Amino acid sequence: MNIRLIMSGVVSFIFYFSWAFWANSAADIAKSVTFQAALVQGLYSGFVTLAFVTPIICMFHSKTPQNVAIRQSFNYAINSSASYLSNKKIAGVLFAPIIPITVQSSLVIMVNVVNQTPNLALTVAPSIFFTALYAYTYMLALLKK
Repeated sequence: MNIRLIMSGVVSFIFYFSWAFWANSAADIAKSVTFQAALVQGLYSGFVTLAFVTPIICMFHSKTPQNVAIRQSFNYAINSSASYLSNKKIAGVLFAPIIPITVQSSLVIMVNVVNQTPNLALTVAPSIFFTALYAYTYMLALLKK
């Protein structure tokens, strides 16, 4: 496994663990609950980064058959969205990321609901924000190609 891939997962784990720990640190929340919420959010984010985010970022630099297939799938989704939306590519770029953002947001919320994370909204807010930021940045990068 590539050291950059591992480091991306570790950085993600540390950031989201720290954020969730801070978000769930309150006098009325037991430290064990705070630690568990941080651990769950950190592990979830680290896993998603290792399994999905970093490989997609790397595909801009790699020409493996898998990366080419992923790029073609994203391009097809953008082109299909653009065709459906009166041939305006920018409209496709605006709407194409909604499904992945919704899926990731639903998963991170579900994981934290199952875990009974005390401060759910604050815990998952950065994950949803950065997912949306990444998705729209990625779509704009594909639009420029």
